[in-house]
Parts: sequence; structure tokens; C-alpha cells
Amino acid sequence: MARFAWRRPAFLKGKRRTVDYDALAVELRKLRETVAGVTDTVIAAVDGIPIVSDVADSVDPLNISALAAANLGIARQAAEVTRQGTLNQTVVFNSGGYMAVYAIGRVALLVVLGDSGLNLGRLLYETRPMTDRIGSILAP
Repeated sequence: MARFAWRRPAFLKGKRRTVDYDALAVELRKLRETVAGVTDTVIAAVDGIPIVSDVADSVDPLNISALAAANLGIARQAAEVTRQGTLNQTVVFNSGGYMAVYAIGRVALLVVLGDSGLNLGRLLYETRPMTDRIGSILAP
């Protein structure tokens, strides 16, 4: 069974705006329910600190967020050096599954872990509008 965890993102500290963590949790749950093969999801700040997660007990959202932030940072540098536009996502293909990392503006990221049966086409289709909604929820 999945567990949810919530943390106030650093870019909102000191501001009076509150984040609707329940709305973020709904987005993560919806992704798991609509895309075959999604096993775990995390929304994190770009510094690697998890904001909200829907992960199994065996997955540490802090480790996944830190790795995803590093992955996103390197991929952003590659996008800048190659002058191919703004980075949208990266996907790590593993022998037992996938890790997809999506940029949510310059302040956050979405990490999706999937098993070997992950439907990548459906994931891409579902995450485009989802990252826009998450960005709106997190916007200060």
C-alpha cells in the first residue's frame, strides 16, 4: 500500500500561501490509477527535497528526490549546451523498470517510477497536463 508524505517546499517558506497537499496527492493517485505500470511517484523541489510522495514502504522519497534532482540538473545542462530548447523530461531505462523525471517549471519536479510493464506512451500523454496542474497548485 502506498503512503503519502507532505513537506513545505523551500520556495514557499516565509510566504503566507499554503499548498493544497491533498490536490497534489490526488494528482499522484490519479496517475497510478490511469497508467499501467506506475509503482511510485514523488513531487519534489528542484533541490531534491520531497514535497509529497505516493510510494511503497520500500522506497525512500528523500533518496529518489535527490537522485531525480541531480538527474534533472545534468539533463538541463545538456539541453542548454546542445541548444535544443527547454528540458521537459528524462527517462532512465533499467533492466527492471523505469524512472521518469519531469520538470515543473524551475521550482519543482515529478518523479515517476514504473515496473517493466510501464506504458511509456500513456505516461507521456497523462503527464503533460498533469505537470501543468501541479505547477498551478505550487505557484506562489
